[in-house]
Amino acid sequence: MDFTFVSGNPALDLAGTVGSRRDGPVDLLAVPSDLERWVAECPGLPGSVAVDAAAFEGALSLREAIYQLALDRMNGRRLDSGSLDIVNQAAARPPLVVALGDAGIRVSGDLAAVLSHLARSGIAMLGDPQACLKECGRAGCTRVYLDRSRGARRTWCGMDECGNRVKAAAYRARMRAATNTR
Repeated sequence: MDFTFVSGNPALDLAGTVGSRRDGPVDLLAVPSDLERWVAECPGLPGSVAVDAAAFEGALSLREAIYQLALDRMNGRRLDSGSLDIVNQAAARPPLVVALGDAGIRVSGDLAAVLSHLARSGIAMLGDPQACLKECGRAGCTRVYLDRSRGARRTWCGMDECGNRVKAAAYRARMRAATNTR
C-alpha cells in the first residue's frame, strides 16, 4: 500500500489513512508495522520508530480524534470534548528533537514524540480561524484537506488520485453523451 500526503497538514494526512469512511472504510493502518512505514514516509517525521500494540491503539485513537475535530470544525459544530482530550493529551507529551547539521535538518524521537508532533500540528491548524478545511469532492473520498489555493477553489484532496478520476469520468460521460446524440 502506498500512503498519500496531500492534505497539507500531517495530522490530516494521518486522518486520511482511512479511506471511504462512509461507504466501505479502508484502513491503511491495519497493523503496527503499517504505522511504522507511514511515519517513515511522512515528510518531517523521523525515519523510523518502533510501534508496539498499545502505542498503535493510541495512534489510532489520535487519528480518529483529529478526524472528528476536523469534521466538527468544517461543519461549524462545537468541538467534541472526548476528541479534544485525546489530542491535548498527545500534544502534552515531549516533542520531537530537531537538529541542524551539514546534511540539513535531522528529526528524531520515539512514537510518543511523533504523536505529540501530529497533535500539535492538528491543534495549530484547527485553531487557526483562517484555515480552510474541506472534504474531497470525489464521491466516496472522505479525505479532509487544508485548502491553501488562491480563492480557496481546490476541489479534490489531490490531483493524482481523485482529481484525475473525476476528470476522466466526466470526459467519458461527455463522450457517451456525444455518441448518443449522433
